[in-house]
Amino acid sequence: MSYTYRTRGTCATEINFDIEDGKLYNVRFTNGCNGNLKAVSKLVEGKDAKEVAELLSGNTCGMKSTSCADQLARAIVKALGEEAGA
Repeated sequence: MSYTYRTRGTCATEINFDIEDGKLYNVRFTNGCNGNLKAVSKLVEGKDAKEVAELLSGNTCGMKSTSCADQLARAIVKALGEEAGA
C-alpha cells in the first residue's frame, strides 16, 4: 500500500512510502536536506516498518521538537493504524 504524509515542523514537506508485508519501501522525501534524506531512505529500505518507527521516533533537529526522521516515524505509525483499521 502506498502512503503520502504531509509533514509538520520540518524542511521536508511531504513523505511518500510503501508498506508491503510490514516492510518499508520506496521512501521519498519532498524538500529537506537532500543528502541526509536520501541516506535515511536507503537505510530503511526493506526494514520492518514498526522497528523503523520505534527507532526514529522522538529524533529532533536542532531546536525543533521534531525532525524528518521523527516525521517518518509518525507517518509509519499512522499508516500502520490505517492498515489495522482497514
